[in-house]
Amino acid sequence: MAISELAVGFIFLSQTVIGVVGNFSFLYHYLFFYLLGSRLRSTDVILIHLTVANILTLLCKGVPQTISAFGSKDFLNDIGCKLVFSFHRVGRGVGVGSTSFLSVFQATSIGLRNSRYSDLKLKTHKCICYSVYLSWILHFLISSVNFIHMRAKYRNESTTNLKSFLYCYWDCRDKTRDTLYAALLSIPDIIFLGLMVWASSYMVLILYRHKQKMQQMPRNKVSSKSSESRATKTILLLVSTFVSFYTFSSLCQLFGALLYKPSWSLVNVTAMASLLFPVVCPFLLMSRDSRVSSFCLLSARNRVFPRGSDDELN
Repeated sequence: MAISELAVGFIFLSQTVIGVVGNFSFLYHYLFFYLLGSRLRSTDVILIHLTVANILTLLCKGVPQTISAFGSKDFLNDIGCKLVFSFHRVGRGVGVGSTSFLSVFQATSIGLRNSRYSDLKLKTHKCICYSVYLSWILHFLISSVNFIHMRAKYRNESTTNLKSFLYCYWDCRDKTRDTLYAALLSIPDIIFLGLMVWASSYMVLILYRHKQKMQQMPRNKVSSKSSESRATKTILLLVSTFVSFYTFSSLCQLFGALLYKPSWSLVNVTAMASLLFPVVCPFLLMSRDSRVSSFCLLSARNRVFPRGSDDELN
């Protein structure tokens, strides 16, 4: 095995392990809060959907890419190829949608702050939460095309009409059909990205106005406004991180789509780029969530000072 293949294999392995552990840890914290009787906020529900989508993306992209990079090429049969690529497409699509819905949710939260908009705000938030579930259905329907055209390579078979994805192949006999499918995949992503840009721009404007008014506010209102501002900044950071990684990943995918036979390096770089956000996302959220930080500090304190030593501290 070449050194380059070994290096790529370790990169995929590191991305997959770190990402899966991080997302499961983030999911565990929310389940822990829920089991303790804490009420999950609507943003928490959207973040849980985002985390599950990240895990799905990492497992269906990171694991096969790792196995392939370490030398095993034909380890999936037809059904395996169809399932892996379909679920990866669903995870990626729901990840885009959840991030978009999260930004829109926060934008409406700070935009409809006035009590007279409370009914509209409640209806909007319910609609957004239901839309997250609908995004799962939408992307399952779109990804079903993979069940028709994605397949494994049979022994001694010619790859003339097959587009290689290292361990699976796409039947590309009809260029018009492939173009239509690429457009079908792109439409939801373009809509979700448009919503993100709108919501992020609106939140930046609100934060700018908020900063100007902070000095004139009474002290008892500053804390609540600061908490809302912190949540908005967290979502803006999440969205900007997503857009940066997504743009890089989309450019790589575009180059790969334009080439009939994309190179080994381009295929691997595209796969690595698609895993960047699912890996970084949970750690970014945990570092910004005060509840998770408090939970980690409490766990560390209990390890250093067992329960029996609490009396000595009081």
